[in-house]
This record gives sequence, structure tokens and C-alpha cells, in this order.
Amino acid sequence: MVVGAFPMAKLFYLGIRQVSKPLANRIKEAARRSEFFKTYICLPPAQLYHWAEMRTKMRIMGFHVEAIKPLNEAAAAELGANLLGEAIIFACAGSCLLLEFWRQQSLKHRKEVEREASLLSLRADVDRLEQVLDELQVQVQAAVTKSALEELRAELRAELQEFRTQICEEERQEPEPQPSEGPE
Repeated sequence: MVVGAFPMAKLFYLGIRQVSKPLANRIKEAARRSEFFKTYICLPPAQLYHWAEMRTKMRIMGFHVEAIKPLNEAAAAELGANLLGEAIIFACAGSCLLLEFWRQQSLKHRKEVEREASLLSLRADVDRLEQVLDELQVQVQAAVTKSALEELRAELRAELQEFRTQICEEERQEPEPQPSEGPE
């Protein structure tokens, strides 16, 4: 995945560079034409860049130079315009990266909110199911007592029926009282 992402990043950077290039070229032309722009915007960064570059090169080669000769005005204006153009391209690319980062963060936050909402919904469903389960358990316990009552009622009916049959049998077995023969 990382290997595939690198060419895309390079392509993205080249696209930004191509889009920003005309803007940078217009700024370079303005720097060449405008004396104020050239003097105060382009020359100071160009001279600073030249000074830092030459000082670094001299130290790498082992020389300790006290003073570095500044660039002439035309070369400094060209270098300053190029630096400004590159800074604009870099700023465009950086802003695109910041926008992409913000979009990714927004997407991540939205997914997190959706996940939290889903989790809350699931918790509410579980609570509701627990409440229904408790109600069903109460009903089952009540049904058990009802069934016990029904069994008791059936037993009582059976005993009552037995008692009735016993009474009926006893009545049948008892001889009927005969009228006593008395004086006639």
C-alpha cells in the first residue's frame, strides 16, 4: 500500500505544481517590472538565501569566510522571484494537504459520531429487551402459579367427583327403610 501511495503523492504534487506555476510566473513578471516589489519583496530573501548557501558551501569545503559578496541586482531579483514562485507553489501544496487533513478529520469525526449513535441505539435496545424479559419472567411466574391452581382445581374436582360417587354408592347400598308392619 505504501508503494502505491508514493506515486499518487508525487502525481498530486506535480498537479499542484502545474496549477500553481502560472500564478508563480505572473508574480515573477510583476517582480521584474515593479521596482518596489523587486526591492522590498524579492531582493532581501534572495540575498539571505545566497548568504546562507555560500556560507554553508564554504564551511563544507573547510573555508572560514568573514564576508560574502552579495549578488548583483539582476541575479538577486531573478533568484528572489524564483524563491517567491516556489514559496507560492509550496503554500498551495501545503494548503491542499491541510484541506485533505481537515477532510479526513471531519470524516473520522462523523464516523465516530455515527458509531456512538449506533452504540447508544444498541444500548437502548438491550435495555428495552431486558425490560421485556423481566416482564415475561413475571408473566411466566404468574403462569406457573395459575397452572398450579388449575392442577389443584382439577384435583379438587376429581376428589369431589370421587366423593359424589361414594355417596351415590352408599345410598344405593343402604336398604330403604321398610315400613314397619304394625297393627292392623
